[in-house]
Amino acid sequence: MKKTGLQALGGLVYSTDAGRLCPGCEQPVAQCCCAEQAIPEGDGIARVRRETKARGGKTVTTVTGVLLSADDLKALAKRLKNRCGCGGAVKDGVIEIQGDKAEQVCELLIAEGYKVKRAGG
Repeated sequence: MKKTGLQALGGLVYSTDAGRLCPGCEQPVAQCCCAEQAIPEGDGIARVRRETKARGGKTVTTVTGVLLSADDLKALAKRLKNRCGCGGAVKDGVIEIQGDKAEQVCELLIAEGYKVKRAGG
């Protein structure tokens, strides 16, 4: 049987009621259960680096490679921000801490039991 309309396109993508929808579970992105269950793959080593590219010259310390779920990653970011006394965010599985706090972040992650490597310069 030939697919027509929304079926041919793969289903509903956007709804004015809920906004953007997840293609996997077709729930609103804020309520998606697919992303919560997915834990990123990697070697489990937290890589801490200092970045300034595409940030208007501002320095940001990034932490990648931490194998945690989205909620646990946000909780870790909150602890790092509190201990460093600065702001930050979690974007696409990467913790961003404002400022050049790489040494502090490394010490805090080691104290929490993570394997840490300094990446970059």
